[in-house]
Amino acid sequence: MVLKRESIIARLRKLEEVLSRLREKETVSLEEYRRDIDLQWFVERGLELASSLILDTGNHILAGAFRIVVDEYEKILEELWRQGVVSEQLYRELRGLGGFRNILVHGYMELDHELVYAHYKKALQVFPGFIGEVTAWLEGQSSAGNTGVD
Repeated sequence: MVLKRESIIARLRKLEEVLSRLREKETVSLEEYRRDIDLQWFVERGLELASSLILDTGNHILAGAFRIVVDEYEKILEELWRQGVVSEQLYRELRGLGGFRNILVHGYMELDHELVYAHYKKALQVFPGFIGEVTAWLEGQSSAGNTGVD
């Protein structure tokens, strides 16, 4: 598999779009969040999309640029760090994202509002860093003349 630059860029743009929408409600309090089921759905779906985009982007980079196939979400994040795509600091901030994504997708019957709200606030701070670091890595690949990037 060859890394498709445009595919990565498209995923990062979609992530920016999702984060932009999530920021529309960033001033909401935990109490407001608990009381508003529409807001809960909005935040939960936004976090599910954003988390999936990060993990999908990472998986695409690992397979296309490094020929690495992983079978666990958390391994994607770890390998992105090991391969120098993301910094150790960002890796540490993103650790646990795979498990949280699974909670959103599979544990929706018993979601803990405080947990989701905390991840929401954290995502608004951390996820833009993923966009920045992956963009910088991608630009570095292009300027280095890496032939594995289309």
